[in-house]
Amino acid sequence: MLECYPLLKLDGAFILVNFKPRTQEFRLKHSPWGSKETAHFYELTPDKILTAVESLGYRCTGRCLALNSMENRVFDVEIEVDNKKEPPSKYDHSKIIKFYRPGRWSSEQILDEHEFLANLHENEIPVVLPEKFPNGSTLNKLDNIDIYFTVFPKIGGRSPDELSTEQLQVVGRLLARLHNVGESQISNHRIKLDEVSYGEANLKYLIDAKTIPIDIQTNYQKVVENILQKASPLFESAESQRIHGDCHLGNLLWGQDGAFWVDFDDMVNGPCVQDIWLICPGRDNYGIKQRNILLDSYKMMRDFDDRTLALIEPLRALRFIHFSAWISKRWKDPSFPKAFPNFNSWEYWTEQLRDLQEQLRLIEKI
Repeated sequence: MLECYPLLKLDGAFILVNFKPRTQEFRLKHSPWGSKETAHFYELTPDKILTAVESLGYRCTGRCLALNSMENRVFDVEIEVDNKKEPPSKYDHSKIIKFYRPGRWSSEQILDEHEFLANLHENEIPVVLPEKFPNGSTLNKLDNIDIYFTVFPKIGGRSPDELSTEQLQVVGRLLARLHNVGESQISNHRIKLDEVSYGEANLKYLIDAKTIPIDIQTNYQKVVENILQKASPLFESAESQRIHGDCHLGNLLWGQDGAFWVDFDDMVNGPCVQDIWLICPGRDNYGIKQRNILLDSYKMMRDFDDRTLALIEPLRALRFIHFSAWISKRWKDPSFPKAFPNFNSWEYWTEQLRDLQEQLRLIEKI
């Protein structure tokens, strides 16, 4: 039986009125929400969300707005502000709390992300820094539930649909500075982005999970293995360091003080070109022109090995494979079938196969 939380909806936000939750054991045993890890997310009752924010010493008003997030659970929580002091901005009334998906990251991996953010902030790279709990850590854990969480300040900004020439130049310099900081030390707990972690491991998962239709699996496996074979020497010759890892325009916001980076969840040790091609993913003449503008500004702040541009199409192929494996791994979370209704269809996998065959043709031309 699906359970309904007694919430009052007002202006798009939810206000907790009264709630007596069933036991965690009952929820996990009788949960319709898929795996145990996913079921944990349904233990995130409004009282637990508000209590988590108040653990930093804030007092919540009771308004809690769920934000779009597939991998984690993220909420905009309204807090009380002392108006007698300096007039607060509209963002001072909210905190953003992120609950990390159980089983996805270890505490050490999350803290590596927070350390990278701290390093960037210390070097005046615009990022959103997690707040510290009373014990000095930026990471906390819910009582009796295997979920880690972090609280961030709310900062306003918009994601641009497209970057102008001036914006590309700004982003190129910022990205070079970000990579300079990333190079300064090693992330001991984050994976390395290469043909093994994003290619071989994901292909093995898709086959073992019997995700690919049987009449497509052989051709899919063959084309992926050919891509990985040709990509391997390119990865061997490329240097690896801390990078954003998911540096597309959706994770680059423009606020009143300019551009800043968000969402370092997929931070990896990898080649710097990964961040560059995701900012300018087009491979037509216009896309290449944009990338060259960005790289010209990038090279003002940092050296760049142009030979690593040969990794762009292999990295694009790995992203296709990784994305399919990600959906498959999360399929027991009911939000994923709703978001990707065609995933288990023959049409989806034939399109994936065609796209990877095109990637292989492009890689063979390198």
